[in-house]
Amino acid sequence: MSSISKLPKKVLSLKQFMLRQEVLSLYREVLRTARKVDGQKEEITKWARGDFEAHKSQTDEATIRGLLINGKRMVKELQSTIKKTS
Repeated sequence: MSSISKLPKKVLSLKQFMLRQEVLSLYREVLRTARKVDGQKEEITKWARGDFEAHKSQTDEATIRGLLINGKRMVKELQSTIKKTS
């Protein structure tokens, strides 16, 4: 009988798990917002994917929180611009 475990190799702490959920939530929000932009959806999606990919190996909690704050601010600005042009 093999000893293959179904658990992930690296188990996240609760704090890390919550932070990961926040990052994923921001990513989904960016994609939802990008759908509302006529003609630039692909460009915004590529930019977001590239930005998230560039920082995916980041492990420092303070840095990740800073990136989240900056990302949330940028999404709000984009949403505000969309509302003004609608």
